Amino acid sequence: MTAFAPLPQPLNAKGDPRLIGVEIELGGLPEAQVAHLCAATLTGSASQTDSHIWRVENSEIGQIDVYLDIFLRNAQKSKLRDMALDLGREVVPVEIVTEPLDLKRLARLDDLRNALRAAGALGSGAGWFFGFGLHLNVEIASEADADTIRPLLAYALIEDWLRATNPIDEARRLLPFTDPYPIDFVRALIKAGPGASRDHVTGLYLELTPSRNRGLDMLPIFAHFDADRVRAAISDKTSARPTFHFRLPDCRIDEPDWSIAEEWQRWLIVERVASNAALLTRLSQAWLDDHGLLTLSRQSWANRAGRILQSAGLDRA
Repeated sequence: MTAFAPLPQPLNAKGDPRLIGVEIELGGLPEAQVAHLCAATLTGSASQTDSHIWRVENSEIGQIDVYLDIFLRNAQKSKLRDMALDLGREVVPVEIVTEPLDLKRLARLDDLRNALRAAGALGSGAGWFFGFGLHLNVEIASEADADTIRPLLAYALIEDWLRATNPIDEARRLLPFTDPYPIDFVRALIKAGPGASRDHVTGLYLELTPSRNRGLDMLPIFAHFDADRVRAAISDKTSARPTFHFRLPDCRIDEPDWSIAEEWQRWLIVERVASNAALLTRLSQAWLDDHGLLTLSRQSWANRAGRILQSAGLDRA
């Protein structure tokens, strides 16, 4: 089993371990069964808080929420709402949401993964409409501008390689949940550089990619620092929090060789690139050289970025 390796900056500004909240989307099991499996595996107690919402308390990893991941769950309770939720269960995922976890508690999620798979949980590859994902909400290292901007730049530079080397399921690529950053945004981000102010980069983001449907959704962080500015720029509801919302990983929970730990490796590579100033410069210069005035294919850059990462010993976390 792949280990949950620590981040390059493992502690936050207070000297405490940086925490990671996890969202797991899956199909094949009703939310009640999922909640009871969470409770049994992690020694907690499950209780129903609404017709399609469950909560597991006092588990080994703290509180866990389990619910049908659809906006209707927040609507006023009614027979019509519950009927619509029941009908949507065939294509709408059940979502497991943890509280922020340290690495030791994060590792327990792979035990939960095994229990869910054994019970018949389905992942993103089980059907064309199963665009299920695993979301990692990684606490920022500090409120310093660089600890927001450098990981964002690192991700933007290697996103095409991340997508090529570990392709997300076809169903997720067809759905607009994890679209890649636009070329114009990456170009502007490189021009701004790793020393850019968060205020400036927030403006670039809201102008050139004002969407939550990205592999790395930065809007929660930007809203944490400037909620009014984000609210004025986009209509999508954004939960402000000081975390990188990493949405690129798949949820292949029904595949025996898939693990949450392996998906964690993707984010580790991002932060390891971010912590290497020379590598950031090299990747930035190579990206500009590769793209020129017109970008016809992202695959060329994916291959070149992979070679650069390999030479730096970072092609595998």
